[in-house]
Amino acid sequence: MTKVEKQLSPLEQKLNSIAIRLTRIKAIQKTFFLDHLRTMLHAGLSLVEALHVLSKETENKKLKDIIGHITEDVEKGQQLSETLNKYPKVFPSMYVKMIESGEVAGKLEESLEQIVIQMKKSNALKSSIRGAMIYPAVIIIAISIVAILMVTVVLPKIMTLFDEFETELPLATRVLIAITSFLSSPVNLVLTLGTIIGLIILFVVGLKKSVPFKDVVHRVNLKLPIAGHVIKQINLARFSLTLSSLLKSTIPITEAVEITGQTCSNVQYQKALHAATDKIQKGIPLSEILVEHEKLFPPLVTEMIMVGERTGEIDRLLSELANFYSDEVDKTMKNFSTIIEPAIIILLGLAVAGIAVAVIAPMFSLMQNF
Repeated sequence: MTKVEKQLSPLEQKLNSIAIRLTRIKAIQKTFFLDHLRTMLHAGLSLVEALHVLSKETENKKLKDIIGHITEDVEKGQQLSETLNKYPKVFPSMYVKMIESGEVAGKLEESLEQIVIQMKKSNALKSSIRGAMIYPAVIIIAISIVAILMVTVVLPKIMTLFDEFETELPLATRVLIAITSFLSSPVNLVLTLGTIIGLIILFVVGLKKSVPFKDVVHRVNLKLPIAGHVIKQINLARFSLTLSSLLKSTIPITEAVEITGQTCSNVQYQKALHAATDKIQKGIPLSEILVEHEKLFPPLVTEMIMVGERTGEIDRLLSELANFYSDEVDKTMKNFSTIIEPAIIILLGLAVAGIAVAVIAPMFSLMQNF
């Protein structure tokens, strides 16, 4: 007997649809899809056949649903790039442009291969950055928890010793007593934490909604002692990697530079590359334009691009730059904990020293009076 599939009720169908929409498609799943699509095309399968196979292989329900819609559109005669363009959150415009260029040139397999390389390198870059952020995040959380326990549990008991002092307490002690008295109240502690969280939320919203605020913050970020150098390396790695991939896909340089600007995380790089597209259209070489932004693009970048423009191998030299900066970012991120440890030790030392002075100073004064 054949097994009868259970029909879902309208409510179950609606809940299932919502669950699929909320499902996140991981970068590795998108890379798997495009890489296997390239492999199947290389093996001689038609595009429709390859999409049918991938729709069955894919475990992610949201991606499976999208591949199903893509297959239907391709069967109706639409180009792959045309139907992928309907899902910008899943397939960014730069990848769609590369596929479109491959379709026009009859080199879809090569374009897909270049996209897969780009995605793997981008994912490796993001992974190294995320990995480096875990250590400082754990330290900050641990310090915050210890600070709250000190202020609410430990220090209030120590501060009661000073209630019997008849002499005037030192300024540091009075400040510590005031802070401890204020934060030892549950209401005040909740209000303080709420205010801090509220300010963080306002800061994040401001970065997303306010262009002038975001511009100022990103300008300051580039000038920070340690983080500024890392941010520059990350943006230069993305710039060189993306532009190299787009140029290898035979996308015109003006369009390639514009798309590359969108992939940079810092607004200053976005603005510089957006302005560069207008100048390139007037016939000015990219290397000459980037020289005007020496704080963003060091001589190594501009000189490599200049050599590439003269020899006609700009995509190859940009690929070498991408490898260089990706390696630099990877090295920096691996040593990030070592770099920030001195700063953390200094801050903790100052905090502990401040508390120690505030607690010991009154006792030392009392002993001198006897």
